[in-house]
Amino acid sequence: MRITTTVNGERREVDDVWEGESLLYVLRERLGLPGSKNACEQGECGSCTVYLDGLPVCACLVAAGQAESRELVTVEGLAGPDELHPVQQAFVEAGAVQCGFCTPGLLVAAHDLIARNPRPSDPEIREALAGNLCRCTGYEKILDAVRLAAERQSGDAPAAATAGQP
Repeated sequence: MRITTTVNGERREVDDVWEGESLLYVLRERLGLPGSKNACEQGECGSCTVYLDGLPVCACLVAAGQAESRELVTVEGLAGPDELHPVQQAFVEAGAVQCGFCTPGLLVAAHDLIARNPRPSDPEIREALAGNLCRCTGYEKILDAVRLAAERQSGDAPAAATAGQP
C-alpha cells in the first residue's frame, strides 16, 4: 500500500508499505529519519516518541497505515533550519545527552510538557517523562534540562541569575 503523510511540515509518500509495518520502521528506514530510536519495540521505553496529529505516541506501536493523511513531527522536526529548539539546546547545555538513545523520546516528551504547561513543577516533569527510560543517567541532568528549557521559554530568568538580587 502507499501512504501519504506530512512529516515535519513536508508532504511525503511511501510505497510498498505492508500491513504490519510500524510507523517507526517507515520513519527510520524508508524516510531516512533516524532520530526516533528503535529500542524496545513494545512502547515501554519512549525512545521512539513522535507527534501524531499533535499528540505524542510511541511510533513502534503505530501501524504505518495509521499515518495516512495525518501530520507527524519527529525529533528532527523540533529544530529550526539553523538552530536547535530551546528544549534541545537545554539538553545539550545541561549535560542531559549521554549515549543519546533515549534522548529523542525525552525531547519530544519535554517539548510536549512545556507546550501544555510552561511552568511545570518537578512532580509534573517527572510524570511527563515517566514513559521514557534512560539507562545512562540518574535523570537529574534530564530534569535540569527540562527546568532550564521551561525557564527560557516562559521568559523567567534562571534562578542563578537572580540570586542575591533584591
